Amino acid sequence: MAQSWPGGARLAFSLVVNVEEGAELNITDGDRGPEPVDELGITLKKAVRNFGNESNYAYGINEGSPRVLGLLARHGMVATFAAAAVALERAPQVAAGIIQGGHEVCAHGYRWTHQFGMGEEQEREFIRRATSSIERSTGVRPIGWLSRYLYTSETRRLLSEEGYLYHMDDYSRDEPFVDRSFERPMVILPYALDSNDMKMWNAPALTPRAWCEYAIDTFDWLLKESDGRPRMMSLGVHLRIIGRPGRIGALDRFLQHVRKHGGGRVWVAKRRDIAALFAR
Repeated sequence: MAQSWPGGARLAFSLVVNVEEGAELNITDGDRGPEPVDELGITLKKAVRNFGNESNYAYGINEGSPRVLGLLARHGMVATFAAAAVALERAPQVAAGIIQGGHEVCAHGYRWTHQFGMGEEQEREFIRRATSSIERSTGVRPIGWLSRYLYTSETRRLLSEEGYLYHMDDYSRDEPFVDRSFERPMVILPYALDSNDMKMWNAPALTPRAWCEYAIDTFDWLLKESDGRPRMMSLGVHLRIIGRPGRIGALDRFLQHVRKHGGGRVWVAKRRDIAALFAR
C-alpha cells in the first residue's frame, strides 16, 4: 500500500452510481419473467410484464439521471458509473452526460442479470458484449467490472484475459489490493453493501436522513483511521433510488460534508484512477 494518495491525501473517496435502468429483466427481452427487484417488494410469479415496475426503473433515466449528474457538477466531483451496457444503449443521453461530466463508466454486465449460472464461453461472451457496447456508447473502453452481485469462479480470470484492470466484487477490506493469481494481475477495489442506497428499498424503515448519517459516520471513521494508514471509502447509489426528490438531498448533504471536512486529506477519485496506482 502506498504511503499516501495523490497530493498527500489520506482517504480516497469513490462514489459509484449504478445505471441499470432499461437493462433489468423483462419478458420482452426474452427473459422468463419480469424484474423481481421492486421498491414495493412485489415478486410476480407469472411471466407477465410488470408495467408499474418498468416505469419505476424508467424514473431513474428520466428524473434521477439529471438530478445526480447535476448534483455532481455543482459539487465539482467525479464518480464512477457502473453501467449495464444495454442501459446506456437505450439511454444515449445518459451516456453523453456521464462523459461530458468527466466521469468514468465501469462495466456492470451486458444486461443487469446474474452471470453465476453461465459456462465459461457464455460468460466470456457476456463480458465481451458489455465491453464493446459500452465503448460504442461512450467512446471509452471500460477497464473495471461489477457483477450483479453473484459471479463465477472464472470471472476474475476471464476479466484479466479480456484486458480489465480492476474488479469490484469484493467486500473484504477498506483499501485496494492486487490479485496476482493471473498472468495479468487484477486490482481489487472493494465495494460496500452496508452503505448502499439499495438499503432504502430493502429496508424501507431506513430514511434518507438515517442513510446520510450512516454514510457520514463511515466517512468520519475512515478519515480518522487514515491518520495511521491510507484508506478508501466506497459509496454506491442508484439513479432510480437516490434520484428521488425525497432522497437526493441526503446525497447532497453527504457530499457537502465530504467537501467541508475533507480538506487536503481526501482524494475524490474515479475508480480507474485508484486502480492505476496499484497497476504500476
